[in-house]
Amino acid sequence: MRNAAVWIRVSLGVIAVLAIVLTIGGRRMASVAEAGRGPIPAPEVDEHVTTPHSETAVFAGGCFWGVQTVFQRVKGVTATTAGYSGGTKETANYRDVSSESTTHAEAVKVVFDPSKVSYGTLLRVFFSVVHDPTQLNRQGPDVGTSYRSAIFFTSPEQQKVAAAYIAQLDAAHVFPKKIVTQLVPLEAFYNGEDYHQDYAEKNPDNPYIQVCDVPKIAGLKQQFPELFQDYKHK
Repeated sequence: MRNAAVWIRVSLGVIAVLAIVLTIGGRRMASVAEAGRGPIPAPEVDEHVTTPHSETAVFAGGCFWGVQTVFQRVKGVTATTAGYSGGTKETANYRDVSSESTTHAEAVKVVFDPSKVSYGTLLRVFFSVVHDPTQLNRQGPDVGTSYRSAIFFTSPEQQKVAAAYIAQLDAAHVFPKKIVTQLVPLEAFYNGEDYHQDYAEKNPDNPYIQVCDVPKIAGLKQQFPELFQDYKHK
């Protein structure tokens, strides 16, 4: 299976066949969310903020449609944008990134109020229901470095919290394999094309969304009911 965008171009007959393949991959992607257990441990190291303000986090965890649709439903998150990080401005577009010839990752910029939801809590959601952090350069049916797991930290504090949490989860053997998530400084974030914004909300019946992303939303609601909020795109 190539890229999620293939669903836009293929015929209905081909979609019916590919849906079977995606079902297998989608189950693998959502394995953590559907494991039937409680949430993964909270981070032992976290930011502690009491004054309301805006902070930005950038996460990459496979197709940005699914990453965005989960974080949109987390209380304390005020805005999300699908886009690209890890490469140059000249190639920050879907055609080039999808060719796997750039160093970009599909990423999501998350603007949040740390007095309402901490950075560590966002990391907890990222590692538990957004994606599988043990898959290297892929998520389920989507394969390539543009689908890699990465945290683009925007401050030394974010770097400290994320590094400590990865070490904590690995030491506790929370996952059956070692976490492969990259932890790198954010050099730039480039907004994705307009049609990618809120894609899962605008195309709820898309087979890719149904198989790969709807289970993530269910996982968020099941594991973190205190964080879950309904979301309607504008």
